[in-house]
Amino acid sequence: MLRQYELIERVKAYDPDADEALINRAYVFSVNAHGAQKRASGDPYFSHPIEVAGILTDLMLDDETIATAILHDTIEDTVATQEEIERLFGENVARLVDGVTKLSKIEAQSENERAAENLRKFLLAMSDDIRVLLVKLADRLHNMRTLHHIADEAKRRRVAKETMDIYAPLAERIGMYEFMKEMQSLAFRELEPDAYESITTRLERLREGEGEASIERIAKELTLLLGSHGVDAEVTGREKHPYSIWKKMEERHINFETLSDIMAFRVMVSDVDAVYRALGIIHQRFHMIPGRFKDYVSTPKRNGYRSIHTTVQHGEDRRIEIQIRSRNMHEQAEHGLAAHWSYKHGERPDGQAGWIRDLIEILDTSDNPDELLENTRMAMYQDRIFAFTPAGELIQLPKGATPVDFAYEVHTDLGNQTVGAQVNGRVVPLRTQLENGDQVRILRSDNQQPEPGWLTFAVTGKARAAIRRHVRHQEREESVTLGRKLYEEIIKRLPAPLAADALKQGLKRLKLGGEGALMEMIARHEIDDARLMEALMPGSTGADLRANPPARQAISIKGLTPGVAFQLATCCHPVPGDRIVGLRRPSQDIEVHTIDCETLADGNDADWIAIRWGDGSDGGAARLSAVLKNQPGSLAVMAGIFGAHGANILNLKLDARDKSFHTFVVDLEVHDLAHLMRILAALRAAESVSQAERV
Repeated sequence: MLRQYELIERVKAYDPDADEALINRAYVFSVNAHGAQKRASGDPYFSHPIEVAGILTDLMLDDETIATAILHDTIEDTVATQEEIERLFGENVARLVDGVTKLSKIEAQSENERAAENLRKFLLAMSDDIRVLLVKLADRLHNMRTLHHIADEAKRRRVAKETMDIYAPLAERIGMYEFMKEMQSLAFRELEPDAYESITTRLERLREGEGEASIERIAKELTLLLGSHGVDAEVTGREKHPYSIWKKMEERHINFETLSDIMAFRVMVSDVDAVYRALGIIHQRFHMIPGRFKDYVSTPKRNGYRSIHTTVQHGEDRRIEIQIRSRNMHEQAEHGLAAHWSYKHGERPDGQAGWIRDLIEILDTSDNPDELLENTRMAMYQDRIFAFTPAGELIQLPKGATPVDFAYEVHTDLGNQTVGAQVNGRVVPLRTQLENGDQVRILRSDNQQPEPGWLTFAVTGKARAAIRRHVRHQEREESVTLGRKLYEEIIKRLPAPLAADALKQGLKRLKLGGEGALMEMIARHEIDDARLMEALMPGSTGADLRANPPARQAISIKGLTPGVAFQLATCCHPVPGDRIVGLRRPSQDIEVHTIDCETLADGNDADWIAIRWGDGSDGGAARLSAVLKNQPGSLAVMAGIFGAHGANILNLKLDARDKSFHTFVVDLEVHDLAHLMRILAALRAAESVSQAERV
């Protein structure tokens, strides 16, 4: 444990003007407050806050932060109060200690694995002063260093998992790579002890063989290689840490022996021109591994990160990862908009992303704590708030969110059934705006439905979309009911009752997805009656051909010598519009058949003549086969359809009958093929007609 004078010496080494009396008072107060409390290791409890303060001296933090580290557990674990801390150590230290205490309480509520990412963001959002987070991370790092003293294995694993899920990523996101690496290694050792032991043992063997010397040798080799070609470069190398190696083994499903790229090197040169020259020299000397080259210099990442990444084959069984960048690019990557936490996660930082650089500069140049405080405000999540469910789960929402937004964020069904809300135990109106840290309980009822008025204060897209969806659903149900009533009135005006599948066929003709869509269109007057009737029973709205018969034009056939006699074949009954062919036999009239007539196969003794209908040809006798249901009025329905379409019956024959159906063969006078097809469609749509086909 650090002694009092040792801690003071550390702070004075980088900040000669630090308030020594403040740190001394905090040291004595913490020792007295924690008294005889012991840690799991058996050490006095106050050794922990003192070691946390020692960790923060490595970051060269100011005297207020060091005092906060010493006092950070006093409010939570002793009888000390915030008022007492403020009276003895000032408003700033009291505020920082209170911030760390709040974060500790929130941490205890987050057992839920799904809340890990939200908790990381919440820690940022709740910490207006970055120093609160730095103390919290140092606190967690020291707890991880002493984790092995805890006898309860389940508790050790829980703390390690929480560190891996929350605190290591948080350290990485705010640029504290060394904190992250040590936390991950300590947590990895607890969560995967066998894997940790195996990897560290193999790394030690590698070092004993040529490991560390190999890194130095390769770095020197690269430096000399580039220097011999006139490129002044600074090359540094490192060995990837155990957790990083294990993660890569897991992702690629390979073992340690197969993993060849456990070394990484960084080449820093003077400018962009030297970057590409260095790349060319390295690729000339070593084979590049396909698929492992990235040029973020010519095409920077969205966050501004610029560097060349390549992996090359060094020797027969070793790959090395190399990053090439200018010193300016390196400075930007380390401290600017492309800080490590940002480009690693592919996030686009906002204007506060440079606070790490600001913190370093201010610590080096500022002797005013207020200036430090002003420049290290953490506003990365200033546009968001975090609220809690009664079970302690964190819910992230935009500022201005209400209990309705909260309910929909938890679950859509909960939002739909919301009748009221309690915030921090008090019933509030649903339009109340939530604040950071509020605990929200939603009151629900199975009989409740979303109200259109909620749209006036709901702010999240999820809530507004769900409310609109429900309102549209209600309107749709009302439209469908109205449309169905109108539909029943329309079909009564058809010339015949509809067949069972007439509606289905009508929907296909209208290209609609379902019955409900049609009913909505009817209710909204988006389809007129005539169009609907024509879709349900084609030809049902055509002109009354009986009242206004068109002037017929005699049938003419093109392709025949004028005056030559011909006759329409009675086997296939061609009508204008059919594709036709002529058969000529000696001493007989020419026969006109449809091109698909079955009797053409027997026409080997005849000459085939290419013919077609003359312009304006009108009229022909078509033969139909209609299967009618054996019920009163069926024949009348069929005859009515013929009449409605202006078709004259030339012949009617009962071809077959049984208990359920009668089959009729009908010779029908029609204008052309289109006329015939409308009649067939109307027959098929009629409820009394089971089947209708052309013979």
